[in-house]
Amino acid sequence: MFEYDIEYIRNFSIIAHIDHGKSTIADRLLEITGTVSAREMQEQFLDAMDLEREKGITIKAHPVTMFYKAKDGHTYQINFIDTPGHVDFSYEVSRSLSACEGALLVVDASQGVQAQTLANVLMAIDRNLEIVPIINKIDLPQANIEEVKKQIEELLGVSSLNMVLASAKKNIGIEDILERILISVPAPKKPEDTQLKALIFDSHYDPYRGVMVYVRVMSGEIRKKSLIKMMASDKTFEILEVGIFTPNETPTEVLRPGEVGYLVANIKITKDVKIGDTITLAKNPATTPLPGFKIISPVVFAGIYPVDSSDFEELKDALVKLQLNDSALHVEQESSHALGFGFRCGFLGLLHLEITFERLQREFDLDIITTAPSVIYKFTMTNSDILYIDNPAKYPDPTLIELIEEPFVKCHIMTPPDYLGAIMNLGMEKRGELVKTETMDHRLLLTYHFPMNEILTDFNDKLKSVTHGYASFDYELQDYQKADIIKLEIRVNDEPVDAFSCLVHRSKAESKGRAICKKLKDVIPPHLFKVPIQAAIGGKIVARETIGALSKNVTAKCYGGDITRKRKLWEKQKKGKKKMREFGQVQIPQEAFMAVLKTD
Repeated sequence: MFEYDIEYIRNFSIIAHIDHGKSTIADRLLEITGTVSAREMQEQFLDAMDLEREKGITIKAHPVTMFYKAKDGHTYQINFIDTPGHVDFSYEVSRSLSACEGALLVVDASQGVQAQTLANVLMAIDRNLEIVPIINKIDLPQANIEEVKKQIEELLGVSSLNMVLASAKKNIGIEDILERILISVPAPKKPEDTQLKALIFDSHYDPYRGVMVYVRVMSGEIRKKSLIKMMASDKTFEILEVGIFTPNETPTEVLRPGEVGYLVANIKITKDVKIGDTITLAKNPATTPLPGFKIISPVVFAGIYPVDSSDFEELKDALVKLQLNDSALHVEQESSHALGFGFRCGFLGLLHLEITFERLQREFDLDIITTAPSVIYKFTMTNSDILYIDNPAKYPDPTLIELIEEPFVKCHIMTPPDYLGAIMNLGMEKRGELVKTETMDHRLLLTYHFPMNEILTDFNDKLKSVTHGYASFDYELQDYQKADIIKLEIRVNDEPVDAFSCLVHRSKAESKGRAICKKLKDVIPPHLFKVPIQAAIGGKIVARETIGALSKNVTAKCYGGDITRKRKLWEKQKKGKKKMREFGQVQIPQEAFMAVLKTD
């Protein structure tokens, strides 16, 4: 049994590129420490969401406490936080690393170091974490251990001396990983005083108990019935329960320095909990908060609207609850002429948008539609005002605009040399600029500057396609640069539909307009009158498609007789259709909004 001693506590997380075997290593660690019994064990154990299992990716960081009797005879408390690998969820990684002293760096023995591995390692080095490299999947026939060792040393600057060779699937080297954690990852620092300071690194909403806060205690103790104070919001609460994750919530008497756990304090309002905040005691508060971590601002914006306007309040409630689990989700209310009341939401990338959209549908059973995603553009007006605009509906009068700038990203692409030509063609298509090329051990590391808007929707898919899945990429926001951005307005039956309108670079406007019009022609059903679909820049129409009218045979009852009888009926029908077109409402189905979202 573990008796509390800060010397025998280890806090670590696992970082890796997507699909390099993090979740499988986590499963084996849970098994070998006896945290999860063989009967309960299932693959991707810590991935609790159905979405995570279906897509085979980790979306949320999950903490778990394991107890392990080491070869030196001592029992250790090992607190492990599983982290996502996808670029859109790197904020989950940064939060998790703030609660740790060490990180396991998992690299696939057949694929080697990838772009995302590089990004996550730099994040860990920034936080002065001890890095333990692990080469996973050594049982694969195409595994090249020596080459991967060389890559880890050269690219990441991590010594291969304490490297562990493992195969999580075949259960090879798992005990070595545990022993290596105990040797290489330092114990938490002993606190200088007994004042309570605990870092909030995550939280989630429980419908029965309110907000559950995930904490890492730095100094002092958290006990049941204590009165605590949140330093950012200045709110006080009484603790009803504290505990650890094993991996389910297990109540304990106290959380001490170095430990990772949760607390429940009857917190009803989700806004009272801020990720990165410091918890202290209300009676003897700490004077300075812990250094939190960088709040990551959203880069992609899209509108989310209920299909039925009566669901607006439910959607509002669902977004508030999602925001608690997902501190990077930005939400503000807006209304649209075509879609009614809804929300403008900010995301870290397209996968983040997709996951949020699916979670709203599954977890809250809502019928929703989203508008096309866009980035934030910087407008300098003639009167020197600066506006940040992400919504085409807020595009200012062109005569008042002095300068428009768009966000650029620095992008690292890792690829075998054979695909350099294909990637350069893709780079030109996406208005990218190749800054430098580095050769490293049979592979190239390309550094590109791209307009953020260009890599938003389909860049990853196209990159994988032209390189047969061998290239990987990672990006970070850099700065704003001057650009010729215009508003592309989409009109259905001469009515502008702001949900389809978008801000695009002038060189791409015509092709984008054609693609959207074509897509809408396929998905909007025919009406009793002709429906024109147009793409316009200012007053100039750059693309047009027409949906033909459903026609009724009005002369079916005329058998023979004079042709003028039929002509009269046709004229009458023509006038009726003209009148109908003037007053008729075009019903735009939900699929149309989704189709435009996927328009290349």
